[in-house]
Amino acid sequence: MNSVPPVAGQPRHDTDEVTAEFDICQPFQLDSSSFRGRLIRLGPALDEILTRHAYPEELAPLLADTILLAATLASSLKYDGIFTLQTKGDGPVAYTVADVTSVGDLRGYARVDLERLAEQRGHRGFKPDLGSLLGSGYVAFTVDQGEHTERYQGIVELRGATLAEAVRHYFRQSEQLAASIKSFVGKDADGRWVGGAIMLQALPPEDAGIFTEHQAGVREEDWNRAGLLLDTVTADELLSPTLGANELIYRLFHEEQPRIHPRTALRPGCRCSRERVGDVLRSLDRAELDDMRIDGVVAVTCEFCNATYDFTDQDLDRLHAAF
Repeated sequence: MNSVPPVAGQPRHDTDEVTAEFDICQPFQLDSSSFRGRLIRLGPALDEILTRHAYPEELAPLLADTILLAATLASSLKYDGIFTLQTKGDGPVAYTVADVTSVGDLRGYARVDLERLAEQRGHRGFKPDLGSLLGSGYVAFTVDQGEHTERYQGIVELRGATLAEAVRHYFRQSEQLAASIKSFVGKDADGRWVGGAIMLQALPPEDAGIFTEHQAGVREEDWNRAGLLLDTVTADELLSPTLGANELIYRLFHEEQPRIHPRTALRPGCRCSRERVGDVLRSLDRAELDDMRIDGVVAVTCEFCNATYDFTDQDLDRLHAAF
């Protein structure tokens, strides 16, 4: 999962200083080649989402990667709605899912069979990689812009040791664009989850028309050079609380004439509410609700944020009376 241990010797930082360079999407462009990029850094938002559940130590990095890559891929799209990245397999981890709204709200969740995971741990040479946790399955990318628009979905087979490798496999299979991603997740010196990713995209200029053979060759050389520069980024750099996002971009790509665009903020944001849960309960027969009742209350817990909504008999009477 490209998970890394805490960086030794890093000083503690107050919350304001850490937040200033985390939970951001920093777009940029390499003017020498017209490639565009995104640098994503997640800190408090990622930590809040992950710590809402007591995930096993093997699973948390995978879910962190899912959330980080969802934010990274969503940042490269123009949409008004929800972008979802989901993995699904036949291993101990049934699925991981993360979604990002077009205004930057993040959430994520994973489902795991703890008994099967414990059995896997007992196998000699067990490594918590993509294959061991998810088994055989797929990665799905979905863009949902509402009921009056067509939903887009792309699916690719789970392949590679990390989710980032599976995503790169998707781009290799796609004829729409060339893209390269480098990502890391881990914990900082205070034990809080952090993640960082850089994504480059090779999109043809709008006025390029059809490339000549020479132009295509030059562009391929530019892309290869940019990819080599991207590969030099380290986990320490991407996850550093003291290295600014723009400083890192210039450090990596200063010869490519980087141009920085306005950044946007990312934050944890679940879309559950008492009203939405009530709408679901209203659609069920009263007999079904009676079967769900414990100590006179129907309790519904959101899988994402772990918030619990309690409904008494009086609440349920009002719901059905309003139907």
